[in-house]
Amino acid sequence: MRNYLQKHLLGVVMTIAGGIGGLLYWKFIGCKSGTCPIKSVWYLSTLWGLVMGYLAGSIIEDIIEKVRNRNKNKNDSNPEDKN
Repeated sequence: MRNYLQKHLLGVVMTIAGGIGGLLYWKFIGCKSGTCPIKSVWYLSTLWGLVMGYLAGSIIEDIIEKVRNRNKNKNDSNPEDKN
């Protein structure tokens, strides 16, 4: 479990932040009439925020990993640095 958290810390943080954001959205903006299926109850709004936070965190993790791999490959293939 600890290894998973170390590897996916950004995704976990973004998921939690998304859930908090969904709850705050329901609390302060929400749907006053109750006809909005996602925003009318707190648990659907929070769930929606959790999903959006997870997706955003996952995308950001993938981008960071690709940039790190590209920089690593660039440094490994540069013959001037090996002299």
